[in-house]
Amino acid sequence: MADFAIDLTPHEVLRRAHIMESLGPHWDPIEALQGEEAAHDLLYSGLDPQQQRLYNELVAAGILPTRGHRAAP
Repeated sequence: MADFAIDLTPHEVLRRAHIMESLGPHWDPIEALQGEEAAHDLLYSGLDPQQQRLYNELVAAGILPTRGHRAAP
């Protein structure tokens, strides 16, 4: 038996460089995060009482992420 090892570090650096290149120079991570927050707010807005109860249970169980101090609208 012979030891066999591969260092994937250079490949990982190249992969990440390609990802950043594909995002382009105008990609704004803060804006993207704010868009995700807005989409989450819209998805869970207007819940009826039963849906809100289930949503709260899923958050409490750790199935859905906690959103700071805010509750679903």
